[in-house]
Amino acid sequence: MINIYTIPDAQKSILRRETSLEPDVPPALQASLNSLFGAGATPETAVTTILRDVRQRGDAALRHWTETIDGVALKSLQVDKQTIETAVARIPTELKEALELAASRIRDFHQRQPLPNWETSEMGGRVGQRVTPIQRVGVYVPGGTAPLPSSLLMSVIPAQVAGVPEIVVATPPGKGDGRIPDVILAAAAIAGIDTIYTLGGAQAVAALAFGSESVPRVDKIVGPGNLFTTLAKRQVYGIVGIDGLYGPTETVVVADDTANPAWVAADMLAQAEHDVLATAILFTPSKKFAENVQVEIARQMEELSRSEVIAVSLANRGGIVLTADLDEACQLASNFAAEHTCIATANPADYVDKIPNAGGLFIGERSFEVLGDYVAGPSHVMPTNGTARFASPLNVFDFVKISSIIELDDATSASLSRAAARIAQAEALDGHANAAKKRIK
Repeated sequence: MINIYTIPDAQKSILRRETSLEPDVPPALQASLNSLFGAGATPETAVTTILRDVRQRGDAALRHWTETIDGVALKSLQVDKQTIETAVARIPTELKEALELAASRIRDFHQRQPLPNWETSEMGGRVGQRVTPIQRVGVYVPGGTAPLPSSLLMSVIPAQVAGVPEIVVATPPGKGDGRIPDVILAAAAIAGIDTIYTLGGAQAVAALAFGSESVPRVDKIVGPGNLFTTLAKRQVYGIVGIDGLYGPTETVVVADDTANPAWVAADMLAQAEHDVLATAILFTPSKKFAENVQVEIARQMEELSRSEVIAVSLANRGGIVLTADLDEACQLASNFAAEHTCIATANPADYVDKIPNAGGLFIGERSFEVLGDYVAGPSHVMPTNGTARFASPLNVFDFVKISSIIELDDATSASLSRAAARIAQAEALDGHANAAKKRIK
């Protein structure tokens, strides 16, 4: 059952943001950490240990931690290229066609993003910017409880569009046999990726950041992951670039009583089935609509295979919040700054500008969040945990860098040198002032 909240009650519970990247550790996980890393170990210290070991011992450490954590003794860290190339033939035709459609739309969307080189002579000589792709990118594709081929496509294709010449993928081995699911390999083949490392978690991030005998280091690591992956990305930032620090997935719906309660319920259930830590919240001014959605959630949940996960997610992190009107609903949604924000109202376009903080805006009931997960076009790798206040979805700008171009003519250089010298003297930097003064004449 999903609860209906007043705003004050919601702000004390489901609308409160987790401010730590290291939340309370469940007893079972703590016991495992104690066993592997010593009494009192935390996820942060465990990640530090793994990163240090991989940096020092390379492949040997990668094999050790993969066997210790994933229970898989790897014969090779890299997937055979022929295994990737032939994976498309091993998946159902309809699934192949769906992945191809997704890849096509993701590519089409990101090709429309401008990456402008520009210059001007209006400032004396030539100044401008040059956009160049990052040379080597590592894409992390989570394994977890289910394979996520969509995450591979959503991360790899924007990098390709940006012109990144070398893209590699790391994804965890399957439990037991250590095999990467064919659907992941097929997605890689469809995207044109032939380098995949069977590595997950902190050890994958370590391999990509530091390199090893088998894994060349990259310049930037992108892609979502679990707590350990996220903590590892945070620790290696500065050694390599990262796209962001992603937490559990989340969806907010702003709806009035013109919306279809069965559809809204289905959208919230789709979000909740990701993970017990996933968040699905509805803001609505209509108590009757809220109750109808509540009934629909209870009814539909019984038909879903991941109902146990959904129940925990909705009980702890989900809910329906009653608001005074739609304007207040939009304000609360923007304050929450969700990864996904869906507007299901009579005139949804009227409310877009009232929600400036959102990773992705899904406008109208036909533009539902699940389409964004797979085939709409924009990358589904989006900011979570309120970071949509300042961060953006993964896009081509994540895979390029901008160099400033400065080529001044003699007259402009001489003129500007006087001002530069004065500022340098004010900062007590005589060497700077001297370099500028020599160009004044």
